[in-house]
Amino acid sequence: MRTVSDIHEALKHYFGFEKFKGEQEKIILRLLEGKDVFVLMPTGGGKSLCYQLPALMSEGTAIVISPLIALMKNQVDALRHHGESNGVAHFLNSSLTRKEITAVKRDVKEGTTKLLYVAPESLSKEENIKFLKSIKISFFAIDEAHCISEWGHDFRPEYRRIRPLISKIGEYPVIALTATATPKVQHDIQKNLGILKAEVFKSSFNRSNLYYEVRPKTKDVDRDIIRYIKTNPGWSGIIYCLSRKKVEELAETLKINGISCLPYHAGMDASTRSENQDAFLHEEVDIIVATIAFGMGIDKPDVRFVIHYDIPKSLEGYYQETGRAGRDGEGGRCITFYSSKDLQKLDKLMQTKSSTEQEIARHLLMETAAYAESSVCRRKILLHYFGENYTEENCGCCDNCTHPKKRIEAGEELALALELIQATGEKYRQEYISNLMIGRKTDEVRFNGHDQLELFGSVRHFEEKLCLTLLRQAVIADYLERDLENYGVVKLTEQGRAFIENPLSFEIVEDVDYTEIDSEPQVRGGEACAADPVLYAMLRDLRKKFARRFKLPPYVIFQEPSLEAMATTYPVTEEELLNIPGVGVGKAKRFGKEFLELIKTHVDENDILRPEDIRVRAMPKKNNLKVAIIQGIDRKIDLEELADAKGLEFTELIDELESIVESGTKIDINYYIEEVMDEDVVDDIYDYFMDTEEDDIEQAIQELGEDTDEEQIRLVRVKFLSEMGN
Repeated sequence: MRTVSDIHEALKHYFGFEKFKGEQEKIILRLLEGKDVFVLMPTGGGKSLCYQLPALMSEGTAIVISPLIALMKNQVDALRHHGESNGVAHFLNSSLTRKEITAVKRDVKEGTTKLLYVAPESLSKEENIKFLKSIKISFFAIDEAHCISEWGHDFRPEYRRIRPLISKIGEYPVIALTATATPKVQHDIQKNLGILKAEVFKSSFNRSNLYYEVRPKTKDVDRDIIRYIKTNPGWSGIIYCLSRKKVEELAETLKINGISCLPYHAGMDASTRSENQDAFLHEEVDIIVATIAFGMGIDKPDVRFVIHYDIPKSLEGYYQETGRAGRDGEGGRCITFYSSKDLQKLDKLMQTKSSTEQEIARHLLMETAAYAESSVCRRKILLHYFGENYTEENCGCCDNCTHPKKRIEAGEELALALELIQATGEKYRQEYISNLMIGRKTDEVRFNGHDQLELFGSVRHFEEKLCLTLLRQAVIADYLERDLENYGVVKLTEQGRAFIENPLSFEIVEDVDYTEIDSEPQVRGGEACAADPVLYAMLRDLRKKFARRFKLPPYVIFQEPSLEAMATTYPVTEEELLNIPGVGVGKAKRFGKEFLELIKTHVDENDILRPEDIRVRAMPKKNNLKVAIIQGIDRKIDLEELADAKGLEFTELIDELESIVESGTKIDINYYIEEVMDEDVVDDIYDYFMDTEEDDIEQAIQELGEDTDEEQIRLVRVKFLSEMGN
């Protein structure tokens, strides 16, 4: 029998530590006593030591079942530093040659190997089962045990076959370990492994050094990320994207903007992935942009931030990925960009799954969306999700606590909701209860006869979204609980039953409405669109001076949207000016200097802090259509033939021509105008544009009369802008 003194001595001998973290000591003692153990410990809590130390202390070889080849390799490399020979730890998987497999088995047979890492697929091979039956095994360790559960964030079907395989080899103690598991997933793991009687060791999920924040995902998300990274120079960070394509695009964008980063995803060849991972671990680059293929088992302590470019598919995945920040105990920021449109994209991706998989995936996604949209303390929501009660009202370390929203009294509504749940037998999901609360007669409600309930529609003064908010916050407040066997179903707690008898005050916080953020207003003309109305007025005055100097209408110099953009982003160099809508090289060269001088003087005199990144630089992309149109005009191809050749309606071709000349590029379409239009009509239209200060086609049609059609007016306007403005 091993004593506490024995394991402390072994800890010092093998790992050089003086003391254990958390409940490591108890876990190791139980395993050495031959008992089954279930370990639920957050990332960075020291799970690996819980099976590595007892393996080193035990007679025989511990079989560690692990899901990833890269993870196995990292663990084995680390263990070899602690052992007296390289043979102390090995892995057995598909990456090995026949010769290497023979060498591994020899070390195991000779008793040199204390830990043998295998993938579940390798475990299922008959030759490996035969081999494992022939050796002395100390115990089985199932790492990343959440992979067993269909309700886990990284379910792997082959993990559900582990128990029968272990039983085929023999009866041995089992230790299952995971960093993330809800009560339902925990139950599923223990049930599937046949260790329902295992002693459970559950550490707190509270990472007090992490700051959680959800930001609206707008069209400027790349700019927001670049600004964040540049305002925190030298910080090490991970940016997670859902697709490989987005990983590549974002990594390229960051590089172009002077940020030290590399991509990582499963579509890259193994050597490149390994090189990029090592470059990040060895601090050769600051940032890694990756899919969730990156990070499992990566022990980099000084990651200062984790950014989710896309909403994660589950809260378990989110928790594990954010848990890679601040593992050294210092501060870490976890920023998620969220748009309700992303939910629709993810929902479409589920169409190829089976109906059961779709149902599970949608429930997990709904939990994540509810977390993102909630105005409740994010730490409280996360911890409750993992079955832990966080009693502080304000954690002071999430966006919802540092910027709290107004609370709404909903004690009466909660009592009504609880009564509805009780009246319907406590066997329905939150969405169904919400329908009853607001009085929505769905087919299911009618079929069950619940539209006849006296309480049906009793909370119709709340919108559906607010009803769901109420129910979710009632779960967190322990008035309701989730049914472990029937996911999504809510049941009354003892506290909930007491509330029905004696209703109290219950305040809720409205969720954030991201649909309003998603539907940003379209930019319209007018002073209200400029962030700096004073500068906007000055730019308009300068434009008038140019117009008088060149005897041109003001809009020919720069159009309204261009001035609005200048008064918002403050360009002070020609490069920045070229990023303004409607400003091409021609306009920038011809008119830009004085406009830039005016803006720079205004910025300096008013001590204006310009955005750190006026624009996000991107890979230069040639607009092949515009280039082809310009080349076609240079060759004097008939415009109607040009439109047909490019698959455009004639009006669409004119749209492209307008875009070309409005950005300052000169084109000559006289050959076509002279062919199809009367010279007097051309002169009349041309004179109209020369004399008017209003660039309005509708007004031009009214002024020029019904004999002149819109296409003619627009073509002459293109000629006019090209000749007079460019």
